Amino acid sequence: MTRPLELDPKVLEMLVCPLTKTRLTLSADGTELISVAARLAFPIRVGVPLLSLDEAREIDPAELERQLPELGHD
Repeated sequence: MTRPLELDPKVLEMLVCPLTKTRLTLSADGTELISVAARLAFPIRVGVPLLSLDEAREIDPAELERQLPELGHD
């Protein structure tokens, strides 16, 4: 089972999507970093964010809203 990541907010501010260079957001369950701009989720394994496009998975708008409810409705 994957444990949620406890990430220092200052470290999170420095991480960016390798595709869009936009800021990443920690998923609601703390197991992925999400690029809203690219609609990609990057896994976090053993506490290490894997920011490779090969490791990323695409996420649809409905899942994006579930993972990041603070975004609200567009």
